[in-house]
Amino acid sequence: RGVQAHRLCPPRGAGSSLEPEERSMEPPAVPEEEEEEEAVPLSVAPGPVGCQLFGYVGIEAVLDQMKIKTMKTGFEFNIMVVGQSGLGKSTMVNTLFKSKVSRKSSQPGQEERIPKTVQLQSITHVIEEKGVKMKLTVTDTPGFGDQINNENCWDPIIKYINEQYERYLREEILITRKRKIPDTRVHGCVYFVPPTGHWLRPLDLEFMRRLSKIVNVVPVIAKADTLTLEERAEFKQRIQEDLKTHAISVYPQEDFDQDPEDRALNDRIREKIPFAVVGADQEHQVNGKRVLGRKTKWGIIEVENPAHCEFPLLRDLLIRSHLQDLKDITHNVHYESYRVRRLNESNRPG
Repeated sequence: RGVQAHRLCPPRGAGSSLEPEERSMEPPAVPEEEEEEEAVPLSVAPGPVGCQLFGYVGIEAVLDQMKIKTMKTGFEFNIMVVGQSGLGKSTMVNTLFKSKVSRKSSQPGQEERIPKTVQLQSITHVIEEKGVKMKLTVTDTPGFGDQINNENCWDPIIKYINEQYERYLREEILITRKRKIPDTRVHGCVYFVPPTGHWLRPLDLEFMRRLSKIVNVVPVIAKADTLTLEERAEFKQRIQEDLKTHAISVYPQEDFDQDPEDRALNDRIREKIPFAVVGADQEHQVNGKRVLGRKTKWGIIEVENPAHCEFPLLRDLLIRSHLQDLKDITHNVHYESYRVRRLNESNRPG
């Protein structure tokens, strides 16, 4: 019996594979006689930042899975253009997506007239490029700033943006809700500033002050080819001073920069805002190549040439580099603030 017991119960110093390894984390008890000796300090090693793998696991395949799923389901992007008539809003949208997606081009033959009040019109298209589908909704605001008295002309725009938040909220709080809630929220608002070369008008300041609190506002200088390079630089500097003086936070907002690399990139973008853009939806022959541009007596203004205008910066911001960030800020910041406000109102007694 003693031999069997000795085999079943190994000595303490040998260690058993049946016992959990967590016990080795506890420091052994120090006898009273050894406490008088010089104590050796215990050093705790810092936790590892990452776990080193012994072989290929396949974690990177998650990116391929997300890409395949996105290509099948597609995604949504909603953009709003605001500005006076004649500033080239429809042409700019067509130039951005290189297709006839604006309200004006999608309704040929209709008489163009200035409405008495601001009327919002939305056009939805499905654009596909290299297998990726995007459901694009363009919202135009004809009548904005075209009247003699433009008091409270931003109210219909604010109402429309809040209605899209309300529609999403009602779908979200349902007990049995859809697997994918249709997203009609405005992800970005491109505001067209007239190329006056002076200061921002009170209408421009008041609109951006009110709208920047509920939506991502990107100001641009429309028809920048009407200004010289010196006039354009001075106008941009004055607009930046006006925005800073009136504490208007346009996109990309400095408060939402968390990653140092993102902050460095957004700082370079903020130095260029507002973008001086030129829109054109017609191609011309330049040095044997077909380019988008506007033909003048002294040459062709190439829209996608950074030396001629800053349209490439606007395109990269809205589509190539910050499209997902626009959607994230809309959902996590603007929609979240609206959701909290609405739920607080509904919980108030009476």
